[in-house]
Amino acid sequence: MRMSKLLMPTLREVPADAEIVSHQLMLRAGYIRKLAAGVYSYLPLGLRSLHKIEQIIREEMDRAGAQELLMSALLPAEAYQASGRWEVFGSNMFRLKDRNDRDFCLGPTHEELFTQTVINEVRSYKEYPMTLYQIQTKYRDEARPRFGLIRGREFIMKDAYSFDKDEAGLDASYQKMYDAYCRIFTRLGLDFTVVDADSGAMGGSGSQEFMVKAAVGEDGIAYCDACGYAANYEKAACIPVEKAFPEGDAPMEKVATPDVHTIEELVQFFGTEPHVFAKTILYKADEKYVAVMVRGDREINEVKLKNLLGCVNDPELAAPAVVRELTHAEVGFAGPVGLDIDVIVDLEVAQMQNFIIGANETGYHFKNVQINRDFTPTTVADVRVIEPGDKCPKCGAPVKSDRGIEVGHIFKLGTKYSDALGLSYQDENGDSKVVIMGCYGIGVTRCFAAAIEQNYDENGIIMPVSIAPYHVVVVPVNAKDEGQVRVAEQIYENLQNAGIETLLDDRQERPGVKFKDADLIGIPLRIVVGKKSGEGIVEYKLRTQAEAEDKPIEAAVRDAAAYIKERL
Repeated sequence: MRMSKLLMPTLREVPADAEIVSHQLMLRAGYIRKLAAGVYSYLPLGLRSLHKIEQIIREEMDRAGAQELLMSALLPAEAYQASGRWEVFGSNMFRLKDRNDRDFCLGPTHEELFTQTVINEVRSYKEYPMTLYQIQTKYRDEARPRFGLIRGREFIMKDAYSFDKDEAGLDASYQKMYDAYCRIFTRLGLDFTVVDADSGAMGGSGSQEFMVKAAVGEDGIAYCDACGYAANYEKAACIPVEKAFPEGDAPMEKVATPDVHTIEELVQFFGTEPHVFAKTILYKADEKYVAVMVRGDREINEVKLKNLLGCVNDPELAAPAVVRELTHAEVGFAGPVGLDIDVIVDLEVAQMQNFIIGANETGYHFKNVQINRDFTPTTVADVRVIEPGDKCPKCGAPVKSDRGIEVGHIFKLGTKYSDALGLSYQDENGDSKVVIMGCYGIGVTRCFAAAIEQNYDENGIIMPVSIAPYHVVVVPVNAKDEGQVRVAEQIYENLQNAGIETLLDDRQERPGVKFKDADLIGIPLRIVVGKKSGEGIVEYKLRTQAEAEDKPIEAAVRDAAAYIKERL
């Protein structure tokens, strides 16, 4: 492709509303353009890379025995209503009505529709196991679309679904997808890790996430170097950490704490440590309110809380007016004593002695509190967020933490959707049995952004060869020098004949502009045709290296082709 003909509107300045590196560079490199919050169009360079990501995914899914099809993005409500997810998705689902007042949505994910397809089309148990997939645009009305392609309202996703006769079959299908995902993310040039994860709205018995480590990642990862355990913060199990508490069996005592609300203020007021306090937070869980207690130095894990309660919607902090009504006190003074709602206590709180809580009276706290003497919890469970240094739930060694971008998620769905929608088969004995399902998703556009988050420098994108929009750029230094132009044209033609996707920068621009654009858009290899071309020498530079080297023209072409092909 001649760059004089290429739509490549690069920007020198960082766009004001671009928050993270991948978003900034994709805009500056002319890969994408914003249409609305969380909605983007893909310009030629961006679309070429996107297609390459899709092709790698397609090749590995086909290699794993999956079959590709394509569903509509405009979906009738009935299947989601049958599974219960019409309500579960809540405001995240784009909903609309047709002219006949029939409910539709823009598909957020397709478990129900794939299940319905198998119900309608599969005739015999002999057709199982079966894995179907698609690469398609999804829609979710995110409350806060941000970070460019990391969290959008419209995004491209690969979703696959396996259908098996039994749990052993599901295990085999799941492992095939796990292996395929490892190959996909390796070919995409991503540094990834696999973590245990919460199944969320997808449901099922278990799941794992494929996370790309990045400082801007929205997900926390807890991992253990000693045994290899890794889990999303939402899922990571917490082992209680023992702490020292005041000794004795003094009665519970009310203490005036005027204008003292936060844990920090309480620590200073009582002259003690944060772990001696138990904070009580009130939540609205669907149609009821609950109180949740964690140690003063811990945070509540709302995903664990949702799973514990079996909520349809995410738990929400109770409004201040509700807190006042239920506790008869202002926010900051809530406690479990005398509350007429369920009290959920974290495992660590259950081990506390002589601790301090809110007294349900503005300006007062209780000290010397004992569980089961002064109040009785409704439930004791792990409802806190894991922290660095906590015990690994697998081996007990201290865990570490990192941030990650979720690029893939695989689920063992079991019979969640086949039960809801009636997907069964008759075995060889004529007995009716429920089909066992798995679900496997990859965020295609998110992979694109994640690759850039891991591959850039101060000059721009360093795109992995496998997904770079073009592999080599040939730059004649002086576009008016007929000799340089002739050599550049010959190199361009030879590389293309060798199957290397090549750009020829034939623009009437200064060399510095050409070099800056080549670095910005992330072309893996640059061949510069300058004054030495008359002697048969050109400049050969890898995007991953700081310095260029001189090479004979034939060697430059040969080495460039070999370098690219080795990495495809």
